[in-house]
Amino acid sequence: MLLAATLCAVEPADTTIKLSNVTVTGQQRRNYQMRSSQSAVLVSREFLQQNFAGSLMQTLEGIPGVKAMAIGSGQSKPVIRGLGFNRLAVAVDGIKHEGQQWGDDHGLEIDQFAIDRAEVIKGPAALLYGSDAIGGVLSLYTNHIPTKSFSGSVQLFGRTNNEQLGLSARIEGRTGRFFYRANATFIDYADYKVPTDSIQYYSYWIHLKNQRLRNTAGKEHDGSLTLGYAGYNFHTDLHVSDSYSKSGFFANAHGLEVRLSDIDYDRYRRDIDLPHQWVNHLKVTSHSTWRTDATDVELSLAYQNNVREEASEPVSHGYMPKPSDSLERRFNKNTYTAVFMLRHELNAHTLQGGLNCELQHNTRNGWGFIIPDFDANSVGAYIMDRITLDEGLILNAGLRYDHAMTHIRSYFDWYQTPVDNTPTYKQRSADLHRHFNSFTWSAGVNYSAGQWLLKANIGKSFRVPIPKELGADGINYHIFRYEKGNTGLDPEKSYQIDATVNWSNDYLEIQAEPYLNYFPNYIYLSPTAQYVEGLQLYHYTQARVLRYGVEAELTWHIDSHWELNTQGEYLYARQKSGDKKGYTLPFSTPWSVDIRGSYNFEYHGKGFIGLDAHIVGRQNEIVPPEKPTDGYWTLNLSAGKYFPLKGATLHVALHADNLLNHRYYDHTSYYRLIDVPEPGRNLSIKVGVEF
Repeated sequence: MLLAATLCAVEPADTTIKLSNVTVTGQQRRNYQMRSSQSAVLVSREFLQQNFAGSLMQTLEGIPGVKAMAIGSGQSKPVIRGLGFNRLAVAVDGIKHEGQQWGDDHGLEIDQFAIDRAEVIKGPAALLYGSDAIGGVLSLYTNHIPTKSFSGSVQLFGRTNNEQLGLSARIEGRTGRFFYRANATFIDYADYKVPTDSIQYYSYWIHLKNQRLRNTAGKEHDGSLTLGYAGYNFHTDLHVSDSYSKSGFFANAHGLEVRLSDIDYDRYRRDIDLPHQWVNHLKVTSHSTWRTDATDVELSLAYQNNVREEASEPVSHGYMPKPSDSLERRFNKNTYTAVFMLRHELNAHTLQGGLNCELQHNTRNGWGFIIPDFDANSVGAYIMDRITLDEGLILNAGLRYDHAMTHIRSYFDWYQTPVDNTPTYKQRSADLHRHFNSFTWSAGVNYSAGQWLLKANIGKSFRVPIPKELGADGINYHIFRYEKGNTGLDPEKSYQIDATVNWSNDYLEIQAEPYLNYFPNYIYLSPTAQYVEGLQLYHYTQARVLRYGVEAELTWHIDSHWELNTQGEYLYARQKSGDKKGYTLPFSTPWSVDIRGSYNFEYHGKGFIGLDAHIVGRQNEIVPPEKPTDGYWTLNLSAGKYFPLKGATLHVALHADNLLNHRYYDHTSYYRLIDVPEPGRNLSIKVGVEF
């Protein structure tokens, strides 16, 4: 369904309370919560500015149920209630962001400083977004319409752990009904530090010079331009954006060949040696809306081109001879998207219908193989109804049908492998055509009375197997395993019940969000006892999986200045069939609790300072060959201040992670497998001027 739940930050009004260091109104928060029966969180641009913590997902990580899967020091991927990658859809201005989502070693190709607000939908949202939204949606918006003839902002930011330096600038304006916006961001960072002098990899001890992970430096360049027309009944805009990033892989991420390498990985902490990757994402979108008193019509069209390249020092593996160049893998993905929506108000009913179409074409290159060339096309249609019985009681329900086609192309190795003593060009991928069909549905209720707000939602979602799950056959060096696809996989289905119970008054707010999730055929990589080319073989399989959990939050507004917030989350997952029956899922998130105290003040502009204790439990629930991960706790500090200037506003934000420089391991991190702890003490600072 559409949205609902907790409002994190909106503009102040007459009757206000304090929540998470930003000012909100009780009525505004309640109105937002009543929009739908699903659990969601709305995050303002102010929240993103004041809680800057490096990457976008690290900034959003404080939301209950939301985690950032860190990849090196400059990027991270979103995880909602323990589900990420292709089980979580990322949408920008209503269009699903399409990169190489299956990749475990790169983040979102999105300029976080161009985002005006974000919505996090927790739980299945396939009704509106189709496949991939089985675990939730991170919906980002960059289409704010300027109100002044000319305005803008300049932001400088940095981080101490990886010596990150960055600059972001925006200008925008409006003349009559025409408007424009332009953004540019530049980031450069060095190898990051961990609180250890050495790590252990396959029983080899590897020394870390100055506690830095060699060759983890990187850079990012982003730019975007929006031109639009905003009339009373008609709105249209054209948006062009380009995001480029380049980063090194930890010098031992490809195994122990660094011991025999001629590359001087310690030459300079900001250089990017082999192995490394670069990603470029070009997006062109058009969004048009026509409105009357009772009817809205929207049409969005988009083209996306995502190019990702991995380069490695040429070495021979198995029967593969030493390559002549460093191009290990290259993927070029073109995506065409069309989204149509019609909404109509009819007495107590709000009827909405829509159509989504998507065409994808992905080609590969390089001497390394993991997934084949493929085409993936899909079309989906939905209809939903929101019935307002009275001010405090709203029902909603919807149906959706999807059809998807995946065509995987055959691939043969470029070198020969002996088969029965005969040199043969081994086939890694056979030509494959698969068609998938799915009906999904959702229904829910919102009830508000006095200080209580109750919501419940039940629904079915689905996810089409991605080409990597169907046709992978190669080494994934960055996760230290050999991966094998399964051409017989069925579409993944999910049934979920979730609820929200909220009670609040002027001083206290209590909220709990329990959920239960059942997968009849969950797709995942299962470890085996076999080894291929020196690495453990993992193959894709399906199993029945039961997941349930809860997120809870308590906020005490002690007075107009002081606030105490406690939030926690717990997730249980168990496989009910297959070879790993009785085990949990790989990389399952452990329970965690955050206790935060903050002081809000008004002195020549508003400001705040907060101290947070982040506590994570020991994870004993594992899938062999995983090992348990010890629990840990960190102390973190954040502060922000606005300074009014003549015709402008200066704002300063400070975020300090792991103040005590504790050494700990994140159970969801792949680097944990080679004994690499999480980053040590890290201070992030951002200074900006808005004019």
